[in-house]
Order: sequence, then structure tokens, then C-alpha cells
Amino acid sequence: MKALRFSEYGSPEVLRVTEMETPTPGPGEVLVRVAAAAINPSDVKNVAGLFSAALPRTPGRDFAGTVVSDGAWLGREVWGSGAGFGVVRDGAQGEYLCLPAKWLSAKPSNLSMAEAATVGVPYVTAWTALVRAGNLGPGETVLIVGGSGAVGRAAIQIARWKGARTIGVGRSDRPSEADLYINASHRDLPSTIAEATGGRGADMVLDAVGGPMFEPALKTLRQGGRQIAITSAGAQRVEFDLMDFYHRQLRLIGVDTMKLTGDEIAAILDELRPGFETGALKASPYALSSLASAAAAYVDVSSGKSVQKQVIGLE
Repeated sequence: MKALRFSEYGSPEVLRVTEMETPTPGPGEVLVRVAAAAINPSDVKNVAGLFSAALPRTPGRDFAGTVVSDGAWLGREVWGSGAGFGVVRDGAQGEYLCLPAKWLSAKPSNLSMAEAATVGVPYVTAWTALVRAGNLGPGETVLIVGGSGAVGRAAIQIARWKGARTIGVGRSDRPSEADLYINASHRDLPSTIAEATGGRGADMVLDAVGGPMFEPALKTLRQGGRQIAITSAGAQRVEFDLMDFYHRQLRLIGVDTMKLTGDEIAAILDELRPGFETGALKASPYALSSLASAAAAYVDVSSGKSVQKQVIGLE
């Protein structure tokens, strides 16, 4: 089989297309013929060495394909985002992928393989933050900081599917599916949200930016509101008014999807499936590349400028 591999940490130039043995499933495992594998920003960070992956390694967390090993799943189309893929075990950016059967989730039949491959990390992250950690309810107002990014766009769709009002926040004028979108580069966030909510404030903040956006987002919350932190761009340390925090009985919740188990990820994808089957959730726009051009696609992802998801086609 052919796979994208890295034997040293660095920029996308360290990636090589390599011939290697097709993995053999062990007890409780299956073999998947990968049709498409997405490239996420975390894959770029992984290749750069931020996760201290054991080398050599095949990167890639998100995939879609068909099970080709004997057993109950034989011939079924699946999608996934594996625990430890590309870090402690080989990831999805190769022609075949071996993983535990209990990590499998059936692909929505109305999505193509490439579309299904775009879902994993962004939607699993958004679902974990909004639904599992934040317990978002219908009628609530959720502020999504970083609303034009992949996780932000997924969060807007999920929140609307769950009956919440969505306010997207970014620093550009890109089109947004949010009920209200705010370009924070030239508007004061707390006062704008106070006006938009009749002085009440947001019920929840999903902060997909952190850093300098952390405290302004925190100030938008209503009494007893909660803020979900999933990353911190730039500075890792933030400051906020602790007295105001506890007087307003706010809650701060951290989410790290790298800590999810394969079973948990599969369960979340099962919960997301009806949203895609009914059209309430839609796969991200994508650009398709081959294994041979995957390093260039990594460069595109690392630039952070493209709104299209980069997907490696392997069929």
C-alpha cells in the first residue's frame, strides 16, 4: 500500500509518499480501504512535532472508506476520526487503515466519501463543546468566537439544529450561517452582544480562538452563563476580572478532543449522522488532492487562509 509518512518533525516538506506493508487486523480489529482522508490544522501541528508522535508515522485523523476485512462490518461504508491517529498509531492518510471495530461508525448514505471525510474533527469538537460539555438547550443564545473557522461553522450548524440562537464572531466579513454575525475587528463585543440580547447577555460562549478574545467573550455572558474553551491562539495565558467572574457566577469549561477515546468519537459520529441525513448539517466545501500532491495541500492548510477543507482522495 501507499501512505503519506513523516520520519522527522518539520514543515510539510518532510512528508513522503511511501510504499509499506498493508496492516493486518488483530483481534477485534478491522481493515478499512480508505477512500478519502481530510487534512486538519492539528495534522500540520502533528507533523511539526507538537504532539511528539512516535516516528515514522502516517498522519491523518479523519477518513471515510469501506471495510474490507471479514466480519459483521464487511463491505460497509464508514466514516471516522480515530483516537491517537497519527500520534501513537498510524493515521488515515494511506490506502488502508487498521482500527478497532468498536471505533467504527456507519457513513451517512447521502454523503460522498470526500464529504464524509471533512466531518470528523470540526464536528466532533463542536458537538463535544456545545452538547456534551455545554449542555446547550433550545432557545438559548450561543456566541461562537471564531465563527468563520471550520469548528465555528460546524458549531453554528449544530446549535441551530438544536434550536439555539447563534451569534458568530470573527475578524473578517466572510458570509456566515449564524443568525447574527459580528466582525469584532471594529466593534466592541460586550456592548454589541448586550444590545443584541436586550441587555441579558449570551447563555453560552464557544471560544474557538482564545488569547485576546477570551476576556471580551467572557464579558458577554449573562449571569450564570458558561464559556467553553477549546484552544488559545497566540498567547496561552489570559487575564480576566476574577471578582466579576464569581459575582456573576460564571462557569469556565475546557474541552480537549485529543483526550476522547475511539469509542466516544464513534458514538458522537452516530449522534451527528441524523443531522447530515436530514440536511440540517452540511459537509464542508472541500478541495481534492492526491497523495502525490498532499504536501502542497498541507501548506495550504498551514496558511489558514483557505475556506475549503483539504481532502486527499485515495480511490
